[in-house]
Amino acid sequence: MITNLKIKGYKSIKDQDVVLKDINILIGGNGIGKSNFISAFTLMRSLYEKELQAYVLKKGGANTLLYMGKRHTDEISIDFTFQNGSFTNRYIVNFQESQDSLIIAKAKTAFLDNGIWKEQICDVNVREASIKEACHSQDYVKDLMGQFMVYHFHDAGDKSPMKGFAALHDNVKLKYDGSNIAAFLYFLQQKYPKHFKRIEMCVREVSPFFDSFFLKPNRLNEETIRLEWKQKGAEDTYFNGYQLSDGTLRFICLTTLLLQPDPPKTIIIDEPELGLHPQAINKLSALIKKVVGKSQIIISTQSVNLIDNFGPDDVIVVDMKDGASDFHRLNSKELELWLDEYSLGEVWEKNVFGGQPF
Repeated sequence: MITNLKIKGYKSIKDQDVVLKDINILIGGNGIGKSNFISAFTLMRSLYEKELQAYVLKKGGANTLLYMGKRHTDEISIDFTFQNGSFTNRYIVNFQESQDSLIIAKAKTAFLDNGIWKEQICDVNVREASIKEACHSQDYVKDLMGQFMVYHFHDAGDKSPMKGFAALHDNVKLKYDGSNIAAFLYFLQQKYPKHFKRIEMCVREVSPFFDSFFLKPNRLNEETIRLEWKQKGAEDTYFNGYQLSDGTLRFICLTTLLLQPDPPKTIIIDEPELGLHPQAINKLSALIKKVVGKSQIIISTQSVNLIDNFGPDDVIVVDMKDGASDFHRLNSKELELWLDEYSLGEVWEKNVFGGQPF
């Protein structure tokens, strides 16, 4: 799993070294830097997929990504540390501004050998990274860099790709936006029926009207499929994604993500509680705890209800100090007296440990 993430010069993050554990829940006020931390993973995923230039262009250019803009900062540094059993590895990359884009000034891998970091340079002054096609000696870090995924199931409106037809065979993995949810669920139904039944059961627990999925290739074009389902008490009537609430559709994606047989090693989700009923948030929290052991979880949230399902040691508080984002993990011993009388969410609301806009 990822044990440390060092970020310098990125968006609101001037210089932070964040220690990561099995569960990492980021809380804080709006505009403090939680989503910026999450987006650093998206940046690195784009780098891994050789899509760095497209990502920078999509985000408005290098000036929007550099801390306080390019007049103040001309370099971004991101340093991942991975722990896998007795092996410790790193991937370190420095980005520099060039014509309002970013180039990879230097990228290198490293492994810990008897307390000494052994480094090897991957790239120097290039527009796209080579880590996905790394040479044999860097295969280990290449694999680790491909094991984290960032998910945003925010778009559940009428034009959401989750509601339309997807290619039937687009089922290798659940996409970051859930656009292939129907194809992926159909794959699970055919190949992993026990996992599929568990997903249906979880959806029923938070959506009393839901009976089961009805997933078959499109009768008019068998190369496509869309999300269809049955409602309790409505025989021979089939509904689709357009007849699901936004919250229910997001919960289906979240449940599928967490209950699939082989989830990503590190799962990163920005505000998973959007549109969810408190009972659904409680169920989501239980699923997060259940997947630990298979996956590391990194989440940003504004939900007091979600926080109440976890302990202080799972929570990273984000505040703004001296014009930059500051990250610190809570300590359960320091909050013992408070937690004897209040829930963790209530202590947060009382602004005992920060993470509030006031």
